[in-house]
Amino acid sequence: MRYSFSDIRAQLYAAVVCDALDQVGLFRQSPRVSLPLHTAAERQAVLVGRCKTTLWADMAHQDPDPYALELKAVDCCQPDDVLIAAAGGSMRSGIWGELLTTAAKNQGCIGAIVDGAIRDVSKISAMNFPVFARGRCLYDSLNRQRVIDLDVPVEIDQVVFNPGDLVIADADGVVVIPQSVEEQVLELAFAKVQGENKVRDAIRQGMSAVEAYRTFGVL
Repeated sequence: MRYSFSDIRAQLYAAVVCDALDQVGLFRQSPRVSLPLHTAAERQAVLVGRCKTTLWADMAHQDPDPYALELKAVDCCQPDDVLIAAAGGSMRSGIWGELLTTAAKNQGCIGAIVDGAIRDVSKISAMNFPVFARGRCLYDSLNRQRVIDLDVPVEIDQVVFNPGDLVIADADGVVVIPQSVEEQVLELAFAKVQGENKVRDAIRQGMSAVEAYRTFGVL
């Protein structure tokens, strides 16, 4: 990857990446469901990392091997991984909590995106670990939900997250860049940020919005 994670975190944001994906003809790379930041990690921070995917299912029977795959998933996280928990939006239990956060963070995982509910929010916040999720639920996942597969393509709101894809999340939302177009999309995103900076400066100096768009072709 030409650009470092630190460069991306410092200069890019989810919306401009989504615009760059539009430019290469990928129009559905950001879930439209609300996945707000639920922990007290820095609110202005941009979460940037590689997808570590888990697929979850609801259950209504006694689990013969509880927590097996979710523990395996967090134990094999790598530095700069973002744990993706694809649970179909289920609010049946809080599938992500303090202990999974602790284990994942120990392996270098830098955040989680949960298409479902979480719990232990105060304790996760104390670890400065960003978690984007549908909501919160007090119930433990035992005999309610479990991981049924990991390191496979998963979907959130019909958006596919592949293992190793670059994912970016901030206060505006979540967007994922397929590896096949990663370099191209990042180039376009950095170029657009530079263009937006020129437009912003021109408008601040008195240029009208219409004239600025005609001049720079960026909005």
